[in-house]
Amino acid sequence: MKILYGVQGTGNGHLTRSRVMAEHLNQSDLDVTYLISGRHKQDLFAMEPFGDFEHRSGLTFVTNNGKIQKRQTLKKNNIKQFFNDVKTLDLTGYDLVISDFEPVSAWAAKQQGVDSIGIGHQYAFSHDIPKEGGTWLTNTLIHKFAPVRFPIGLHWHHFDSPILPPIVDVQLNSSDIVKNKVLVYLPFEAQSEVINLLSKFKKFDFYIYSPDLEDKDNGNIHTRSPCLKGFKQNLMQSKKVICGAGFELVSECIHIGIDVLVKPLAGQMEQISNAKALQALGLGKVMNNLDSKICESFLTSDIKLHQANYPDVAQHLVSWLKQGRWHEQQELADLLWKR
Repeated sequence: MKILYGVQGTGNGHLTRSRVMAEHLNQSDLDVTYLISGRHKQDLFAMEPFGDFEHRSGLTFVTNNGKIQKRQTLKKNNIKQFFNDVKTLDLTGYDLVISDFEPVSAWAAKQQGVDSIGIGHQYAFSHDIPKEGGTWLTNTLIHKFAPVRFPIGLHWHHFDSPILPPIVDVQLNSSDIVKNKVLVYLPFEAQSEVINLLSKFKKFDFYIYSPDLEDKDNGNIHTRSPCLKGFKQNLMQSKKVICGAGFELVSECIHIGIDVLVKPLAGQMEQISNAKALQALGLGKVMNNLDSKICESFLTSDIKLHQANYPDVAQHLVSWLKQGRWHEQQELADLLWKR
């Protein structure tokens, strides 16, 4: 079976999840080509699992100080180029397109009549899950952005729907925790404000990752540029994590039992909804602004969370893909939640 696997490159969550899928797919007898969009190719890193991948401009969004900038987003996205990329993506010879919310591959499959499967958190929004902050426009976008024939949603709970558990690196663990070490990943915020907020908590060592930062140690503040290996190591050693309300990093925290505080991106319905779900499920704390009082309460609380220990969802998905019974998702969901 020949597969084109499209991955949305905005942020790192889609790429993190798709790396895990790629590692399993690359060990199978499936012929997979990867397509990445949503970020400049030179800004991508740790792309080895994707081999000689294809790249398109795709669609993305612009943020400033923790908020989506709608006008700048419209200006940055070249809609004419997007439609041209969809039109010129030749899927001749492909049996299947998989999209992790990647719009070029999804729309090309739709227009050319190729079977398509969506694997990602956003596809869970077609079910009755906690939602907040949505408008007619945002609800339409999340359903039309990367449409597929067989959507498979991922979430922290099944919500009585054929939703799968998160795809995480099951080798992650928290066996070597360093006391008072905190991982921070708030890439959509002004990093100067993040550093200013956290500098006052002298008892804690903060490892702050962002594309806007360089590797530097200054007292209890340790800034780091993006590095997959270093990030994973610091994650497994951290007692707590402060991050955006994206899906993948929070899933890793829940998987290994790390206390997490999220700050949702203002104006982003998915992250606002994630924050609502996180609170409803009792899996983390939320702050809607960079709030020192909430941070202090979070940092000084001593909560031992239960590790979710998610199963190897990627491995089961690869086996399911090879069976070709793509409309039968409930059986797979039931199996994985029992694990």
